[in-house]
This record gives sequence, structure tokens and C-alpha cells, in this order.
Amino acid sequence: MRNTAKLATAVLAAGALTFALSACGSDKGSSSASDYSGPLVVAASPTPHAEILDYVKDHLAKKAGLDLEVKEFTDYVTPNTATEDGSVGANYFQNQPYLDDFNKKNGTHIVPVVTVHLEPLGLYSHKVKSADALKSGATIAVPNDSVNEARALKLLAANKLITLKAGVGNEATPADITENPKKLKFKELEAAQTPRSLDDVDAAVINGNYAISSGLKPAKDAIVLESATNNPYGNFLAVKKGNEKDPRVKKLAKLLTSPEVKKFIEDKYAGSVIPSF
Repeated sequence: MRNTAKLATAVLAAGALTFALSACGSDKGSSSASDYSGPLVVAASPTPHAEILDYVKDHLAKKAGLDLEVKEFTDYVTPNTATEDGSVGANYFQNQPYLDDFNKKNGTHIVPVVTVHLEPLGLYSHKVKSADALKSGATIAVPNDSVNEARALKLLAANKLITLKAGVGNEATPADITENPKKLKFKELEAAQTPRSLDDVDAAVINGNYAISSGLKPAKDAIVLESATNNPYGNFLAVKKGNEKDPRVKKLAKLLTSPEVKKFIEDKYAGSVIPSF
């Protein structure tokens, strides 16, 4: 009886160990933290992030011994959730204020690796050729996520179209406007939708990547453009905390800040995307 009990206990213990190992093997997040084999899959916005990564993949990665796979996303949420759950190994699409806000609200653990470029935020219009020409009561489309909306309002404030409450941070909304001499109205839209709104509103504040992908040239077409000086909104390569030492990530970080990539950005985007290294 005692021997039978010992055997049963041993079988149960072995079964529990097998289950535990199986569970660990099926946990994408856990395995991705230690398994650095295979290609590095990077989630990216199509323009300019995926274009820059494709340049690295086609011209630099092989020589550096990096197997790189680029996965495009058109929203600002999935790249971070996919990085968090291990579906991808890294992402390249965002800036520090946006990431700080995202981690805080979603309980994620994404960290920056290296800053690559800045996409100046711009105000665009199909109806007027200058900000001064906006009429009283004009409607302005702005991104509806908290950080980009605040960034849009700061752009308008920097160009004296509105005044914001003193000390307002990266969560500013139209409710924080203290002076609005033109009585501007604001239409809050998903950032990706702002270029499509240009025929329906008087002007729209558009993120650089969405402006470029919709055929706009920020350095030429924006009636107001964000300054690159002391700008905190540089876009970077990011990973889940703990994966910064992945040798594939280190190789990609080095390539993304190489002279070749700097020249590619300068030549291709002509001031609409600015290298930050």
C-alpha cells in the first residue's frame, strides 16, 4: 500500500513537472525573454518606420548577421500589446510621452532602446494657406489619444492660435484652453483618421507618419510645423523590459543609428523626417 502511494505520488509529481514545463513553453512572453534564435520581428507603422526598417533589412542587416522581419500596423495600440505578449520582439513607432502614458494606462512594460528620428507634427488645411487665415469658429481636427491631443494643442498654442492653462502637461484637452480668440472648435479623431478629415474640417493637426503616408510633405505642405529644437517626441526602437540585451536588438539599434540610415532618412524625406542621432 505504501509503495503504491509512493508510486502514485511520483507519477503525479512527474505529471505536474511536465505540465509546468509545457505551460512555460507555451508562454510567449516568457519564452521571448530568453529565446533569441530566429528572426527579430519588429512591429512598425508603415511610414516612415517600416520604410526605414526595410532599408536596414535590404541593405545592412545581412552583413551584420541580423535576420530581420518587419510587421506593419496602422494603429498606435497593437504594436505595444504585441511586444508585451511576445508576439513580436520589438516595435518602432512611438515617442516617450506616448509610451509613458500607454504603460501607465495598460500596465505594460515597454522600454525604449534607441531614438532614431523625429516626425514634426503639423497643421494642414485644404481651405486656407496660413494659420492666420482661419476664420472665426473654424473647426480643427486633432488626434484623440491623450498625448497626441496635448501635443496638437501645444502646437496651436506655440503659434498663438490658443492659450493653454499654465503648467498643463501631456494630458491637455480642449478643456484646458484659457484663451481662444478665433473661437476654434475641435473635432477629436483617431490619429490615423486626421488626414482623411481635411475635406470636412477647416484644418487638421496630423502626425508626421500619417501625413507622409497620405501624400503630404510636412516640410512643404504644413501651414504650421512643430520645431525640432529640444523636441521630446523623437521616435525610438522599443522592447519589453528585460529584452534590451537581446543581441538581435543590439544589432538593430546599431544599424538604425548608422551613417547609412541617417543619409537614407535625409535623402528620402527631405526634412519631413529628421534623424535624431
